[in-house]
Amino acid sequence: MRAIVQDKYGSADVLELREIDKPVVKGDEVLVRVHAAGVDPGVWHLMTGMPYLIRVMGYGLRAPKDRVRGRAVAGRVEAVGEKVTQFKPGDDVFGTCEGSFADYASAREDRLAPKPANLTFEQAATVPISAHTALQALRDAGQVRPGQRVLIIGAAGGVGSFAVQLAKAFGAHVTGVCSTTKADLVRSLGADEVIDYTREDFADGARRYDLIIDTAGNRSLSHLRRALAPQGTLVIVGGEGGGPWIGLLSRMIRTPMLAPFVRPQKLRVLSSTEGKEDLQVLSELIEAGKITPIIDRTYPLSEVPDAIRYLEQGHARGKVVITVGAQ
Repeated sequence: MRAIVQDKYGSADVLELREIDKPVVKGDEVLVRVHAAGVDPGVWHLMTGMPYLIRVMGYGLRAPKDRVRGRAVAGRVEAVGEKVTQFKPGDDVFGTCEGSFADYASAREDRLAPKPANLTFEQAATVPISAHTALQALRDAGQVRPGQRVLIIGAAGGVGSFAVQLAKAFGAHVTGVCSTTKADLVRSLGADEVIDYTREDFADGARRYDLIIDTAGNRSLSHLRRALAPQGTLVIVGGEGGGPWIGLLSRMIRTPMLAPFVRPQKLRVLSSTEGKEDLQVLSELIEAGKITPIIDRTYPLSEVPDAIRYLEQGHARGKVVITVGAQ
């Protein structure tokens, strides 16, 4: 089968399209014929091995332990292990796995769910990581409630575009932060207000928010807290910066250390988990028309390096998707 493989850490230039053996599924796994795969910042971090802390967390010290990139997947079940009870060959599924930039990928049964009937495979591939993250940031870490004023930073990105729609579905008053060229998109997602960060500062003291979801990750905690209501909640989802050794984890380390000293404001770091239960929650919202995936660009499997370079530039509106198999 075809797959995007890397033998060493580095830029997108280390990725190669090769012929490799098809995965052999274990008892609790499902073999998926991949039709589409989502591209997210995590792919870049695992490709580059940056920050270095990633390498000592089990992903491989000198070279990637898992050589095929890609995690979000949508496709059709090809075969199942002997312990699998929820899926059968021919079922359309979506979820997460290791190595979705390939013709076939093996995934644990508990990391998959039936594909929403009203989504294409490309649309479904945007959901498993980005929408999953947005849901847990709002519902679990943020404990969003109807009527709250919610600020979404990075509202036009992969996670942000889902967070705007989910916050509206939860009954919040939503303000999205984005650049000038993305303002119309954020409004179309349902945002009640849009702040163009190139023209104004959301933390100017004029407005305070009950919940802030920061998906952009390049602002200091003190700056973010200036926009937070006295008893509001700030959720750090991700971001960049922080140096080559710990990178974005630096903010994730500092946040809980600062939290006890700023009460009653609440500072939280999202530690998302993947599973079929939340995929099913998202499926229900999608099928009810409350959230719709936004795709910026699609690339064929052979152009994965270009897709990652585009994502790295930071200009994507919504999600970038890799198309793989015939549908």
